Amino acid sequence: MTYRQVCNVNNNQVIITLPADFKGKKQVTVVVDDLVDAKIQKLAMLKNASEDPLFLADIAEVQHDFDSIDNESL
Repeated sequence: MTYRQVCNVNNNQVIITLPADFKGKKQVTVVVDDLVDAKIQKLAMLKNASEDPLFLADIAEVQHDFDSIDNESL
């Protein structure tokens, strides 16, 4: 059985209460994943990119490259 739960970290510790289905189990595998934090960091970077002059210059350059074909039809 797989059980997934997002936990808060307090004082560098995590406490997990297992569901009743795990009663009597002698071992479980615990995987620690920081994807929640990674996603928050990536979203913050995306927000910052919207104000980054170098990123905006790159976007403008790509838009300029496609200007000549924007009016073409198939």
